[in-house]
Amino acid sequence: MARTREVGTLWIGGPLSWMEQLCLKSFVDKGQKITLFSYEDIPNVPDGVIRRDGREIIDTDDFIKYEQKNSFALFADWFRLHMIHQCPGMIWIDTDVYCHRPLDYESDYVFGYELPGEQRVNNAVLGLPADSEMLRQMIEFTNDRYSIASFLPRKRQQIMRKAAKAGNPVHITEQPWGVWGPMMVTHYVHALAMEKYVQPLNAFYPITFRERFKFMRRAELAEDLITSETTALHLWASNKRQLGNIHDGLPPKGSYLERLVQEHGINPALAPIKGRGNTTFDGALIDDLDLTEVTTVADLTGNARSFVLALYHKFDCNVQLINANRRGKFKDEDESWLADYTRFLIDNDVEPDRITVIRFEKDLRPVDVLCNLSGFGDRFKTPFLGKFMDRCLHSDTRIFMDVRKGSGAFPFLKSYGTNTPLSTRTEDGHKVTRIRVTPKPPEASDAEGSWDRIATKLAGDKGWYRASTNGHSFLYVPRSSDTLVVTFDNLDIAMTKREDRRPWGYSFIKDQGWSMLGVLAGGWTWYREQWVSDQFDQLKDDGFFKQFKRVVFYGASMGGYAACAFSSAAPGCDVMAISPQSTVDKSVVPWESRYKVVWNRDFNGKYGDAAKVSQAANRVLILYDPYEPLDAQHAARFTGENVQHLRAPLLGHRLGSSLNQMGILSPIILGALDGSLSSREYYKLLRARKSSPRYQRELFNRAIDKGHTDLARSLGEHILKLNPNRAVRQGLRTLR
Repeated sequence: MARTREVGTLWIGGPLSWMEQLCLKSFVDKGQKITLFSYEDIPNVPDGVIRRDGREIIDTDDFIKYEQKNSFALFADWFRLHMIHQCPGMIWIDTDVYCHRPLDYESDYVFGYELPGEQRVNNAVLGLPADSEMLRQMIEFTNDRYSIASFLPRKRQQIMRKAAKAGNPVHITEQPWGVWGPMMVTHYVHALAMEKYVQPLNAFYPITFRERFKFMRRAELAEDLITSETTALHLWASNKRQLGNIHDGLPPKGSYLERLVQEHGINPALAPIKGRGNTTFDGALIDDLDLTEVTTVADLTGNARSFVLALYHKFDCNVQLINANRRGKFKDEDESWLADYTRFLIDNDVEPDRITVIRFEKDLRPVDVLCNLSGFGDRFKTPFLGKFMDRCLHSDTRIFMDVRKGSGAFPFLKSYGTNTPLSTRTEDGHKVTRIRVTPKPPEASDAEGSWDRIATKLAGDKGWYRASTNGHSFLYVPRSSDTLVVTFDNLDIAMTKREDRRPWGYSFIKDQGWSMLGVLAGGWTWYREQWVSDQFDQLKDDGFFKQFKRVVFYGASMGGYAACAFSSAAPGCDVMAISPQSTVDKSVVPWESRYKVVWNRDFNGKYGDAAKVSQAANRVLILYDPYEPLDAQHAARFTGENVQHLRAPLLGHRLGSSLNQMGILSPIILGALDGSLSSREYYKLLRARKSSPRYQRELFNRAIDKGHTDLARSLGEHILKLNPNRAVRQGLRTLR
């Protein structure tokens, strides 16, 4: 009977890419127990992978790396030795090792040749007896970070000895790649005469480093090299460089890698490869985005495909492709990149109706993210960018663009805002800087269209308007003493994304004859300004809320947090919060990895922890997607007897948009605000999701992720009878 083995690995560096997800999930799917060690929370680990704290093995914050390549492979080389020593029987595997079939080796010695000729041994797969002499000697060798290895080339040893003699010993981080890895393992295998334990080339490395590109070409090229001896298959993470530079960080169509992700139900578009060593790819720009919500992204030059795709899958946003030429002109014919770009998006699960091609200048509108990579200011003349900046920006837009030295772009951009350098490179002998542009805050204005004028007019003679110096404001519009609705909104959204320039729900609330108190934030602040708290204190002390029979606080996401937090100013009120945060205090919710823009704000005080202070309300409705892990964790913190959790499965963080597309957002909100919404009525309305393409797609994908292929197949066939859901149709092909 084959021996049951457990494998272990380590990840440092934020979220996983699809390659790591694929490899980890392959062990789960093939029935091999796998443990992932880490030193921080990783948000996208596949189900079934065991999680353990890396400090159980090495308690350190000193993550040494090969400085020349900016790689934590050095720390991983060290970590695996101690993991094997402390976890007897566990086999180490790199996170780019795929489980072709379970590793069921009887011997504790598990390693293999990586090149023909039976000389060099790799450590991507490494198993050793915990008390073996080979492991003991390697651990002892790695205890000295200035050691001069006898297996290094003689000339290199001479240089290192000379440096050490001069008082400048060479630290391990400055030594050659693999000195604690394959070079060291190879040395001790031969020095201790362990060759009889080495697995043949085909066991782990049938596709050698020199042949690694075959994983990205026609699938049959790789399949023909895999043999019956193959168990764990090294996919070579070094392929990430070509995947990022040429294939938008995704597996190429028709390749062996694409076949594997389809087999294991991995969606690469949700976790594109963002970088390799010192090189970052366009998809990594999403980590440089300091916005918490994106409704629309526009690409001006057709060079930000992987970034746009990442934005779509993270924010469920609309995509605009601007059909303008290098002189900023709109022509009748399509630009050469448009058709391929559109096909790329659709092939990667972007709904066609979310893609808009802008063919006329009059159709340009403000967007949240404007992409101008390798375009105006770099390959094209800077002044032609002007019309797009004038028409596509609002005060919270972010522009990502490349600036070539000498192009005049930096002086040009000064009038629009400030720029943050993200990276630099050299092209054709010229320095090119990738930057993020943040528009200047809107200046105070007495013009008819300013918010001050609009709000004052809306308040009328009987209402009032109060504004702080930092952009926050309160607008009270009295109508009836029966019901007051307190809404929380972002001023920039109200002024730049709504035709009527009104706070959220203004017309809806007006139609019901209710009074309204609109609280508007001057940015993504989570209303954590003392002035805002002081206003609520004053309203409470003045008995403002007591003049109404019913008071309802409403908000979504950031506004949902505020609705819950500030509801304590009106004890006995009702609250409706969509996808709210309970707090963004990292000492309370260390797992909250979003909203970095507000991490430095103070969430203490009487209006701080929304989950606690909202217990003074009469009823708190929390509407959320239980399959959005962070939203679900926040929802779980609301434990008061007055809390009613309303689940909206598989509709995402921006579930209000999905409910609106189904036509049920208005009746749900109306029922919540007038007090008539019961759980039964809510879930009755929610049945409409069954006809939602997004819900159908997510349900289908979840069945695949859980390994229920027969169920997924039946579900997919049923969905296609209802509507031509392209994503489901593509998914079905992989199951056949």
